[in-house]
Amino acid sequence: MMKEIFAADFTARPAPRISAALLFAAATLFAPALAAQTVDEVIASNIRARGGMEKLQGVHTLRTTSKVLFGDIQAKVVQINKRPDKVREEISLQGLTLVQSYDGKGAWQIDPFGGRKDPMRMSEDDSKSLVVDADLDRPLVNYQQKGHKAELMGHDSVEGTDCYKIKLTLKNGDIFVYYLDTDSFLELKLETQMKIRGAIQENETYYGDYEEVNGLYFPFAVESARKGESNRQKTTVEKVEVNVPVEDAVFVMPAPKTGAASAGGSQ
Repeated sequence: MMKEIFAADFTARPAPRISAALLFAAATLFAPALAAQTVDEVIASNIRARGGMEKLQGVHTLRTTSKVLFGDIQAKVVQINKRPDKVREEISLQGLTLVQSYDGKGAWQIDPFGGRKDPMRMSEDDSKSLVVDADLDRPLVNYQQKGHKAELMGHDSVEGTDCYKIKLTLKNGDIFVYYLDTDSFLELKLETQMKIRGAIQENETYYGDYEEVNGLYFPFAVESARKGESNRQKTTVEKVEVNVPVEDAVFVMPAPKTGAASAGGSQ
């Protein structure tokens, strides 16, 4: 992020003498203005940086097309969102397509990579990330109405950039830690702690290359990995489409083609 610094030359006149008492009075007067912002103020700035609440909530459908590198292997990923709380994600690789979807009530998947060509219900644990992805506005927006709790944890650095650090405890107990650039207020990093089948899974996601689409800002470069791992999965967003026609049927679990039971994977 580029910053411009303007300097003025005051050598033409002598600097005024300022008493210690005056300095103390000025510091006391301006201390409230310089105090750390509240968590709600920082979140409000993040919402404005992304395009503003009106534009965010004016998005009724969203389709994102990306390519993802798994080591030397490249996959195509399409994510489709629709209000309220619907998402469908497709990962296509070597002629096969993994489908995962959440319709606001339950999640299902078709996993040909696991040898399963019929749709199957997903367990609550396995669908946690999918449910988060279904939140089109993302968890920080109206977090209180969603039952989450937010805390401002001060400042921290992300690859040399000063950030506000916000801890968001989801209503299910999972923890998301957001790092927002103190200049742009855009998200640079997200740490997640999710309890999956009794064990805590920690992941890190880095965001960059923000671009404007229909007055909203989206990250076009995303890198993610388990916490502590240096080998990150790299995602490059190729296209973001706002308010494209999307039928509700794409989120509904289809009937099994082979007549096999569709309850597998549920817990």
